[in-house]
Parts: sequence; C-alpha cells; structure tokens
Amino acid sequence: MIAPKPATDSAADVIQPEMARVLAAKTESERLRIAWGMWRSARRMIERIVVAERPELSAVEVQTIVARRMSHGT
Repeated sequence: MIAPKPATDSAADVIQPEMARVLAAKTESERLRIAWGMWRSARRMIERIVVAERPELSAVEVQTIVARRMSHGT
C-alpha cells in the first residue's frame, strides 16, 4: 500500500501519478460513474451548506443558488 502524501495548496489541483494510473486503467463507463458520483456528492454538500446558512429560503431559491454555485464555482 502506498502511503498518501500530505496535500499542499499547490498539490491539491494536481493528479498524482498513482491516481493517474488507476484512472487510466478504468473504462470510460467507470470513469463517468465516478465523475457522476463526485458531482452528486458536491451538489448535496453545497445544498446542505446553503440550507444551513439560509434556512429562510424556499426550495426553489435553494436550488437556484446551488445551480449557480455549481455552474460558476462560487
């Protein structure tokens, strides 16, 4: 087992060689399934944050903010 290296600010956006090899071995379908799961997870996290920060918002308003954050990264 390879011990994970501590992440630094600059290393956070760089795919490590070990991970690149793992992803390269996956099929297109497997990579899409992983990406879709990551997208759903990020969306749920953002939704929970918005609801916690702004409990007065309606469901439609929450979804609007979530969509904006997901599409613009803010």
